Amino acid sequence: MNKFNKKQKVIILIIIGIILIIAIYFYYNSDIKLINGNTSRDLATFVEENNNTQEKQIQDLNSNPEEKNSNSNKEDIKSEEEIVIHITGAIKNEGVYRLKKESRISNAVEAAGGLTENADTSKINLAYVLEDGMKIVIPSINDSETCEELISTGIGGDSDIIDNNMENKKSEKININTADAETLDKLPGIGEATANKIIDYRNDNGKFKSIEEIKNVKGIGESKYEEIKDWICV
Repeated sequence: MNKFNKKQKVIILIIIGIILIIAIYFYYNSDIKLINGNTSRDLATFVEENNNTQEKQIQDLNSNPEEKNSNSNKEDIKSEEEIVIHITGAIKNEGVYRLKKESRISNAVEAAGGLTENADTSKINLAYVLEDGMKIVIPSINDSETCEELISTGIGGDSDIIDNNMENKKSEKININTADAETLDKLPGIGEATANKIIDYRNDNGKFKSIEEIKNVKGIGESKYEEIKDWICV
């Protein structure tokens, strides 16, 4: 094997040096790319994780029991501060209305659009304080004396009468369309015989349409009617 001369050795060393330089260049350049790549990946991961954290915080806030309880309590308080009533009769818009707690009949009338021209306010106390679930009937001047309740709680038939002046008298009135002979006998000036005549008239002619019609019963004239009219209704 021929030995390299001095010139050849120099060329070989130069070539090796060049190769080493190129290798070192590519080695470090590859590391830089890898570092940059990892940095980009780590940054993207950080952004994604940060977004996920924010979304989780929002979900936690929405599902926070204290927040839910707070909203629930607000709804309960609002519900407790309101009542629902039903108003009919001589008003412009009959219906069911939601009012503030401690509202009065005057507030219910206002919510229903006001009174009609035929409303009879002498028979109703507009300052009466309402309760939840009540039904109010605004009387009319055209109404005959009936046993219809001006206000009803709707619970087991329990009811109150709005007219403070007539409350006791109204509650004692006898419905001549439904009362039996024993009950009719309690009317002033009406005995057992007349009570049976009232029932016979009712059976023959149907229910009384007004309290004045009782004057058609034999034995009940004008004077007798004046005596019992404040104690009867239909």
